[in-house]
Amino acid sequence: MTLDATVRGQVWLPHTPGFDTARSPWNRAVEQPVDAVVEAADADDVAALIRHARATGLTVTTQPNGHGASGRTEGTILLRTRRLDTIEIDPAAHRARIGAGVPSGRLQAAAAPHGLTGLPGSSPIVSVTGVALGGGLSWFGRAHGWVADSVLAFDIVDATGTPRHVTAASDPDLFWALRGGGGDFAVVTALELALHPAPHLYGGRVLWSGEHTPAVIETFRRIAATAPDELTVWLDLLHFPGADPMVAVDTTYLGSAATARELLAPLDALPTPLSDSRRVMAVDELGSITAEPTDPSAGLSHSELLTDLSDTTVAALLASPIAPLLSVQIRHLGGAFTRPSDSPHGPLTEPFALYLFGLAADPAAVLAKQAALAASLPVSGRKAFTFLNPRETVADAFGPEVVDRLRAIKKQHDPSSLFRSNFPVSV
Repeated sequence: MTLDATVRGQVWLPHTPGFDTARSPWNRAVEQPVDAVVEAADADDVAALIRHARATGLTVTTQPNGHGASGRTEGTILLRTRRLDTIEIDPAAHRARIGAGVPSGRLQAAAAPHGLTGLPGSSPIVSVTGVALGGGLSWFGRAHGWVADSVLAFDIVDATGTPRHVTAASDPDLFWALRGGGGDFAVVTALELALHPAPHLYGGRVLWSGEHTPAVIETFRRIAATAPDELTVWLDLLHFPGADPMVAVDTTYLGSAATARELLAPLDALPTPLSDSRRVMAVDELGSITAEPTDPSAGLSHSELLTDLSDTTVAALLASPIAPLLSVQIRHLGGAFTRPSDSPHGPLTEPFALYLFGLAADPAAVLAKQAALAASLPVSGRKAFTFLNPRETVADAFGPEVVDRLRAIKKQHDPSSLFRSNFPVSV
Protein backbone atom coordinates (compact mmCIF):
# COMPACT_ATOMS: atom_id res chain seq x y z
CA MET A 1 0.00 0.00 0.00
CA THR A 2 1.33 3.46 -0.88
CA LEU A 3 1.68 6.35 1.56
CA ASP A 4 -1.14 8.19 -0.20
CA ALA A 5 -3.43 5.25 0.43
CA THR A 6 -2.25 4.80 4.03
CA VAL A 7 -2.94 8.24 5.53
CA ARG A 8 -5.68 10.84 5.15
CA GLY A 9 -3.31 13.75 5.60
CA GLN A 10 -1.16 15.31 2.89
CA VAL A 11 1.80 13.45 1.39
CA TRP A 12 4.74 14.97 -0.47
CA LEU A 13 7.17 12.84 -2.48
CA PRO A 14 10.38 14.05 -4.18
CA HIS A 15 8.63 14.43 -7.54
CA THR A 16 5.55 16.30 -6.23
CA PRO A 17 5.16 20.10 -6.15
CA GLY A 18 5.98 21.66 -2.79
CA PHE A 19 8.23 18.82 -1.60
CA ASP A 20 11.28 20.99 -0.94
CA THR A 21 9.25 23.47 1.08
CA ALA A 22 7.50 20.71 3.00
CA ARG A 23 10.76 19.03 4.02
CA SER A 24 12.60 22.22 4.98
CA PRO A 25 13.44 22.78 8.64
CA TRP A 26 12.91 26.08 10.41
CA ASN A 27 16.63 26.81 10.28
CA ARG A 28 17.34 27.05 6.57
CA ALA A 29 21.06 26.54 7.25
CA VAL A 30 20.28 22.86 7.92
CA GLU A 31 19.92 20.54 4.94
CA GLN A 32 17.18 18.00 5.66
CA PRO A 33 17.12 15.09 3.18
CA VAL A 34 14.06 12.84 3.45
CA ASP A 35 12.32 10.29 1.26
CA ALA A 36 8.82 11.65 1.86
CA VAL A 37 6.85 14.10 4.01
CA VAL A 38 3.54 13.25 5.66
CA GLU A 39 1.36 15.80 7.42
CA ALA A 40 -0.87 13.67 9.64
CA ALA A 41 -4.55 14.56 9.83
CA ASP A 42 -4.87 13.31 13.41
CA ALA A 43 -3.55 10.73 15.90
CA ASP A 44 -5.19 7.87 13.98
CA ASP A 45 -3.25 8.97 10.92
CA VAL A 46 -0.04 8.82 12.93
CA ALA A 47 -0.82 5.26 14.00
CA ALA A 48 -1.57 4.26 10.40
CA LEU A 49 1.74 5.71 9.24
CA ILE A 50 3.71 3.91 11.97
CA ARG A 51 2.08 0.58 11.12
CA HIS A 52 2.92 1.17 7.46
CA ALA A 53 6.53 2.04 8.30
CA ARG A 54 6.84 -1.04 10.49
CA ALA A 55 5.50 -3.31 7.76
CA THR A 56 7.73 -1.86 5.04
CA GLY A 57 10.94 -1.34 7.03
CA LEU A 58 10.83 2.45 6.88
CA THR A 59 12.09 4.99 9.42
CA VAL A 60 10.09 7.97 10.72
CA THR A 61 11.34 11.29 12.05
CA THR A 62 8.83 13.65 13.65
CA GLN A 63 8.72 17.45 13.62
CA PRO A 64 5.71 19.72 14.10
CA ASN A 65 7.30 22.63 12.20
CA GLY A 66 11.03 21.93 12.02
CA HIS A 67 12.53 23.69 15.03
CA GLY A 68 15.62 21.96 16.41
CA ALA A 69 16.38 20.06 13.19
CA SER A 70 19.83 18.50 12.94
CA GLY A 71 19.74 17.16 9.39
CA ARG A 72 20.04 13.51 10.51
CA THR A 73 17.06 12.52 8.39
CA GLU A 74 18.46 10.76 5.33
CA GLY A 75 16.28 7.83 4.31
CA THR A 76 13.36 8.76 6.58
CA ILE A 77 9.73 9.76 6.27
CA LEU A 78 9.33 13.20 7.83
CA LEU A 79 6.14 13.29 9.89
CA ARG A 80 4.60 16.72 10.48
CA THR A 81 2.22 16.86 13.46
CA ARG A 82 1.16 20.53 13.31
CA ARG A 83 -2.47 19.61 12.51
CA LEU A 84 -2.72 17.88 15.91
CA ASP A 85 -3.66 21.24 17.40
CA THR A 86 -6.49 20.72 19.90
CA ILE A 87 -6.38 22.49 23.27
CA GLU A 88 -8.48 21.61 26.31
CA ILE A 89 -8.11 23.69 29.48
CA ASP A 90 -9.34 22.51 32.88
CA PRO A 91 -9.06 25.74 34.90
CA ALA A 92 -10.22 24.18 38.17
CA ALA A 93 -7.56 21.46 38.04
CA HIS A 94 -4.90 23.77 36.54
CA ARG A 95 -4.36 21.30 33.71
CA ALA A 96 -4.27 21.34 29.93
CA ARG A 97 -4.43 18.66 27.28
CA ILE A 98 -2.89 19.76 24.01
CA GLY A 99 -2.12 18.19 20.67
CA ALA A 100 1.49 17.71 19.62
CA GLY A 101 1.31 20.53 17.09
CA VAL A 102 0.20 23.28 19.47
CA PRO A 103 2.65 26.21 19.54
CA SER A 104 3.50 27.88 22.81
CA GLY A 105 1.67 31.11 21.96
CA ARG A 106 -1.64 29.32 21.38
CA LEU A 107 -1.43 27.51 24.72
CA GLN A 108 -0.67 30.82 26.43
CA ALA A 109 -3.65 32.48 24.75
CA ALA A 110 -5.94 29.66 25.92
CA ALA A 111 -4.62 29.71 29.50
CA ALA A 112 -4.48 33.49 29.98
CA PRO A 113 -8.24 34.12 30.46
CA HIS A 114 -8.14 31.74 33.44
CA GLY A 115 -5.22 33.49 35.14
CA LEU A 116 -2.99 30.52 34.27
CA THR A 117 0.17 29.96 32.26
CA GLY A 118 2.19 27.20 30.70
CA LEU A 119 5.97 27.42 30.72
CA PRO A 120 6.75 29.37 27.54
CA GLY A 121 10.16 30.13 26.12
CA SER A 122 11.17 33.21 24.18
CA SER A 123 9.34 32.26 20.96
CA PRO A 124 5.54 31.80 20.72
CA ILE A 125 5.76 29.67 17.58
CA VAL A 126 7.81 26.75 18.89
CA SER A 127 5.72 23.66 19.71
CA VAL A 128 5.11 22.91 23.38
CA THR A 129 5.67 19.21 22.75
CA GLY A 130 9.02 19.73 21.06
CA VAL A 131 10.24 21.88 23.94
CA ALA A 132 8.99 19.42 26.58
CA LEU A 133 10.66 16.47 24.85
CA GLY A 134 13.94 18.36 25.17
CA GLY A 135 13.44 19.37 28.80
CA GLY A 136 12.73 23.00 28.07
CA LEU A 137 14.06 26.30 29.46
CA SER A 138 11.18 28.69 30.11
CA TRP A 139 10.74 32.30 31.14
CA PHE A 140 9.19 30.87 34.32
CA GLY A 141 11.64 28.01 34.87
CA ARG A 142 13.14 29.70 37.93
CA ALA A 143 9.71 29.44 39.54
CA HIS A 144 8.59 26.06 38.13
CA GLY A 145 11.61 24.13 36.78
CA TRP A 146 12.01 22.42 33.45
CA VAL A 147 9.05 22.50 31.05
CA ALA A 148 9.18 18.69 31.18
CA ASP A 149 8.63 18.78 34.95
CA SER A 150 5.09 20.04 34.30
CA VAL A 151 4.18 17.20 31.92
CA LEU A 152 1.73 14.80 33.61
CA ALA A 153 1.10 12.35 30.77
CA PHE A 154 1.89 11.63 27.14
CA ASP A 155 -0.36 10.19 24.46
CA ILE A 156 1.93 8.31 22.10
CA VAL A 157 1.99 5.90 19.21
CA ASP A 158 4.61 3.24 19.91
CA ALA A 159 6.82 1.34 17.50
CA THR A 160 4.09 -1.26 16.87
CA GLY A 161 1.67 1.45 15.75
CA THR A 162 -0.36 1.15 18.98
CA PRO A 163 -1.73 4.29 20.68
CA ARG A 164 -0.86 4.42 24.40
CA HIS A 165 -1.30 6.72 27.37
CA VAL A 166 1.97 7.04 29.27
CA THR A 167 2.33 8.24 32.85
CA ALA A 168 4.87 7.90 35.64
CA ALA A 169 2.74 5.08 37.06
CA SER A 170 2.08 3.17 33.83
CA ASP A 171 5.54 3.34 32.20
CA PRO A 172 8.06 4.96 34.55
CA ASP A 173 11.14 4.46 32.36
CA LEU A 174 9.49 5.64 29.14
CA PHE A 175 7.86 8.58 30.97
CA TRP A 176 11.28 9.56 32.35
CA ALA A 177 12.91 9.36 28.91
CA LEU A 178 10.22 11.43 27.20
CA ARG A 179 10.56 14.19 29.79
CA GLY A 180 13.68 15.64 28.24
CA GLY A 181 15.43 12.80 26.40
CA GLY A 182 14.01 13.70 22.98
CA GLY A 183 11.62 12.06 20.57
CA ASP A 184 13.56 8.89 19.82
CA PHE A 185 11.22 6.50 21.66
CA ALA A 186 7.72 7.07 20.23
CA VAL A 187 5.61 9.61 18.39
CA VAL A 188 3.92 11.90 20.89
CA THR A 189 0.44 12.92 19.71
CA ALA A 190 -0.72 14.83 22.82
CA LEU A 191 0.42 16.07 26.22
CA GLU A 192 -1.27 16.57 29.54
CA LEU A 193 0.49 19.20 31.58
CA ALA A 194 0.13 21.26 34.70
CA LEU A 195 -0.66 24.95 34.36
CA HIS A 196 0.53 27.49 36.90
CA PRO A 197 -1.14 30.53 38.46
CA ALA A 198 -0.21 33.82 36.79
CA PRO A 199 -2.70 36.47 37.89
CA HIS A 200 -0.11 39.21 37.33
CA LEU A 201 2.84 39.52 34.95
CA TYR A 202 5.27 42.36 34.34
CA GLY A 203 8.00 42.24 31.75
CA GLY A 204 9.83 43.74 28.81
CA ARG A 205 13.18 44.76 27.36
CA VAL A 206 15.43 47.69 28.25
CA LEU A 207 17.90 48.53 25.47
CA TRP A 208 21.03 50.69 25.69
CA SER A 209 23.83 51.76 23.39
CA GLY A 210 26.75 49.33 23.49
CA GLU A 211 29.03 51.86 25.20
CA HIS A 212 27.12 51.16 28.43
CA THR A 213 27.72 47.39 28.31
CA PRO A 214 30.05 47.13 31.35
CA ALA A 215 27.63 49.06 33.57
CA VAL A 216 24.63 47.08 32.31
CA ILE A 217 26.39 43.78 32.99
CA GLU A 218 27.31 44.85 36.52
CA THR A 219 23.69 45.82 37.18
CA PHE A 220 22.45 42.56 35.68
CA ARG A 221 24.72 40.66 38.07
CA ARG A 222 23.45 42.64 41.06
CA ILE A 223 19.81 41.94 40.20
CA ALA A 224 20.43 38.25 39.50
CA ALA A 225 22.30 37.78 42.78
CA THR A 226 19.22 38.53 44.90
CA ALA A 227 16.38 37.75 42.47
CA PRO A 228 13.40 35.84 43.88
CA ASP A 229 12.34 32.79 41.89
CA GLU A 230 9.48 34.74 40.31
CA LEU A 231 11.94 37.16 38.65
CA THR A 232 13.87 36.22 35.52
CA VAL A 233 16.50 38.39 33.85
CA TRP A 234 18.36 37.73 30.62
CA LEU A 235 21.31 39.75 29.29
CA ASP A 236 21.74 40.30 25.54
CA LEU A 237 24.77 41.66 23.72
CA LEU A 238 23.52 42.62 20.26
CA HIS A 239 25.23 43.65 17.02
CA PHE A 240 22.98 43.75 13.98
CA PRO A 241 24.40 44.35 10.47
CA GLY A 242 24.68 48.05 9.71
CA ALA A 243 23.99 49.10 13.31
CA ASP A 244 26.14 49.97 16.30
CA PRO A 245 26.48 47.45 19.15
CA MET A 246 23.74 47.45 21.77
CA VAL A 247 23.06 45.74 25.09
CA ALA A 248 19.71 44.73 26.56
CA VAL A 249 18.19 43.28 29.71
CA ASP A 250 15.04 41.20 29.18
CA THR A 251 12.89 40.44 32.18
CA THR A 252 9.69 38.87 33.44
CA TYR A 253 8.19 38.94 36.91
CA LEU A 254 5.30 36.74 38.05
CA GLY A 255 3.77 39.28 40.41
CA SER A 256 2.71 42.88 40.78
CA ALA A 257 4.15 45.73 38.75
CA ALA A 258 5.01 47.64 41.91
CA THR A 259 7.19 44.81 43.25
CA ALA A 260 8.77 44.26 39.83
CA ARG A 261 9.73 47.92 39.56
CA GLU A 262 11.28 47.77 43.01
CA LEU A 263 13.30 44.66 42.16
CA LEU A 264 14.43 46.16 38.85
CA ALA A 265 15.13 49.65 40.21
CA PRO A 266 18.91 49.32 39.63
CA LEU A 267 18.20 49.40 35.89
CA ASP A 268 16.68 52.85 36.28
CA ALA A 269 19.95 54.18 37.72
CA LEU A 270 21.76 53.37 34.46
CA PRO A 271 22.13 55.91 31.62
CA THR A 272 19.01 56.73 29.66
CA PRO A 273 18.14 53.71 27.48
CA LEU A 274 17.37 53.72 23.80
CA SER A 275 14.05 52.04 24.62
CA ASP A 276 12.18 50.50 27.54
CA SER A 277 9.22 48.19 26.83
CA ARG A 278 8.60 47.04 30.42
CA ARG A 279 4.91 46.97 31.30
CA VAL A 280 2.09 44.92 32.74
CA MET A 281 1.37 42.24 30.16
CA ALA A 282 -0.71 39.13 29.53
CA VAL A 283 1.03 35.77 29.48
CA ASP A 284 0.34 35.40 25.77
CA GLU A 285 2.35 38.56 25.00
CA LEU A 286 5.72 37.17 26.09
CA GLY A 287 6.92 36.82 22.51
CA SER A 288 7.03 40.60 22.23
CA ILE A 289 9.93 40.86 24.70
CA THR A 290 12.70 39.51 22.49
CA ALA A 291 10.65 39.79 19.26
CA GLU A 292 12.34 36.79 17.69
CA PRO A 293 11.68 36.23 13.96
CA THR A 294 8.50 34.35 13.13
CA ASP A 295 9.62 33.36 9.63
CA PRO A 296 12.23 30.70 8.83
CA SER A 297 15.80 31.87 8.28
CA ALA A 298 19.37 30.53 8.20
CA GLY A 299 21.49 30.77 11.34
CA LEU A 300 24.22 29.12 13.40
CA SER A 301 23.92 28.62 17.15
CA HIS A 302 26.13 27.47 19.99
CA SER A 303 25.13 27.06 23.63
CA GLU A 304 26.86 26.39 26.92
CA LEU A 305 26.04 26.34 30.62
CA LEU A 306 28.18 28.77 32.63
CA THR A 307 29.47 28.01 36.10
CA ASP A 308 29.85 31.67 37.04
CA LEU A 309 29.63 35.27 35.84
CA SER A 310 32.64 36.53 37.77
CA ASP A 311 34.82 39.54 36.93
CA THR A 312 37.13 37.19 35.04
CA THR A 313 34.20 35.82 33.03
CA VAL A 314 32.94 39.30 32.19
CA ALA A 315 36.43 40.37 31.11
CA ALA A 316 36.60 37.40 28.73
CA LEU A 317 33.12 38.16 27.45
CA LEU A 318 34.07 41.75 26.64
CA ALA A 319 37.62 41.11 25.43
CA SER A 320 36.60 41.71 21.80
CA PRO A 321 33.49 42.69 19.82
CA ILE A 322 30.90 39.96 19.36
CA ALA A 323 30.81 40.39 15.56
CA PRO A 324 30.25 38.43 13.36
CA LEU A 325 27.70 37.14 15.90
CA LEU A 326 24.33 38.86 16.06
CA SER A 327 23.74 38.07 19.71
CA VAL A 328 25.30 36.74 22.86
CA GLN A 329 22.58 35.92 25.38
CA ILE A 330 23.08 35.01 29.03
CA ARG A 331 20.03 33.63 30.85
CA HIS A 332 19.89 33.63 34.63
CA LEU A 333 18.89 30.14 35.84
CA GLY A 334 18.84 28.91 39.47
CA GLY A 335 15.66 28.77 41.52
CA ALA A 336 13.48 25.75 40.76
CA PHE A 337 15.96 24.55 38.13
CA THR A 338 18.22 23.43 40.99
CA ARG A 339 15.57 21.25 42.64
CA PRO A 340 15.08 17.50 42.10
CA SER A 341 13.70 16.60 38.66
CA ASP A 342 12.55 13.19 37.43
CA SER A 343 14.00 13.79 33.99
CA PRO A 344 17.18 12.98 32.08
CA HIS A 345 18.56 16.47 32.76
CA GLY A 346 17.88 16.26 36.50
CA PRO A 347 18.68 19.37 38.55
CA LEU A 348 20.30 22.22 36.66
CA THR A 349 22.94 23.57 39.00
CA GLU A 350 24.75 25.88 36.60
CA PRO A 351 23.64 29.47 37.32
CA PHE A 352 23.62 30.78 33.74
CA ALA A 353 22.93 29.59 30.20
CA LEU A 354 24.88 31.04 27.27
CA TYR A 355 23.44 31.20 23.75
CA LEU A 356 25.50 32.46 20.81
CA PHE A 357 23.83 33.16 17.46
CA GLY A 358 25.00 34.36 14.06
CA LEU A 359 23.72 34.44 10.51
CA ALA A 360 24.91 31.80 8.08
CA ALA A 361 26.33 34.22 5.49
CA ASP A 362 29.93 33.46 6.61
CA PRO A 363 29.70 30.13 8.46
CA ALA A 364 33.44 29.70 9.07
CA ALA A 365 33.76 33.11 10.73
CA VAL A 366 30.67 32.61 12.89
CA LEU A 367 31.69 29.13 14.03
CA ALA A 368 35.22 30.29 14.80
CA LYS A 369 33.95 33.18 16.91
CA GLN A 370 31.52 30.94 18.78
CA ALA A 371 34.24 28.38 19.52
CA ALA A 372 36.75 31.00 20.66
CA LEU A 373 34.28 32.76 22.93
CA ALA A 374 33.03 29.53 24.49
CA ALA A 375 36.61 28.37 25.08
CA SER A 376 37.36 31.57 26.99
CA LEU A 377 34.47 31.18 29.42
CA PRO A 378 33.88 28.88 32.43
CA VAL A 379 31.56 26.24 30.97
CA SER A 380 30.35 23.10 32.74
CA GLY A 381 30.72 20.74 29.80
CA ARG A 382 27.03 19.93 29.39
CA LYS A 383 24.28 21.68 27.46
CA ALA A 384 20.51 22.03 27.53
CA PHE A 385 19.04 19.50 25.07
CA THR A 386 16.80 22.03 23.31
CA PHE A 387 19.84 24.23 22.62
CA LEU A 388 21.88 21.51 20.88
CA ASN A 389 23.06 22.44 17.40
CA PRO A 390 23.40 20.10 14.38
CA ARG A 391 27.08 19.45 15.11
CA GLU A 392 26.31 18.01 18.58
CA THR A 393 24.80 14.82 20.02
CA VAL A 394 22.93 13.69 23.13
CA ALA A 395 26.31 13.07 24.78
CA ASP A 396 26.76 16.85 24.84
CA ALA A 397 23.63 17.19 26.98
CA PHE A 398 23.86 14.17 29.29
CA GLY A 399 26.49 12.19 31.15
CA PRO A 400 27.36 8.58 30.24
CA GLU A 401 24.99 6.99 32.79
CA VAL A 402 22.00 8.93 31.45
CA VAL A 403 22.94 8.20 27.84
CA ASP A 404 23.23 4.49 28.66
CA ARG A 405 19.80 4.50 30.31
CA LEU A 406 18.26 6.32 27.33
CA ARG A 407 19.78 3.75 24.96
CA ALA A 408 18.43 0.87 27.02
CA ILE A 409 14.93 2.40 26.94
CA LYS A 410 15.27 2.94 23.19
CA LYS A 411 16.24 -0.71 22.71
CA GLN A 412 13.28 -1.85 24.81
CA HIS A 413 10.63 0.30 23.15
CA ASP A 414 12.00 0.63 19.62
CA PRO A 415 14.38 -2.30 18.99
CA SER A 416 14.28 -1.91 15.20
CA SER A 417 14.95 1.86 15.35
CA LEU A 418 11.77 2.76 13.53
CA PHE A 419 11.98 6.24 15.08
CA ARG A 420 14.83 8.67 14.46
CA SER A 421 14.68 11.94 16.36
CA ASN A 422 16.61 15.12 15.62
CA PHE A 423 19.24 13.87 18.07
CA PRO A 424 19.14 10.06 18.17
CA VAL A 425 20.27 8.54 21.44
CA SER A 426 22.36 5.94 19.63
CA VAL A 427 24.60 8.54 17.94
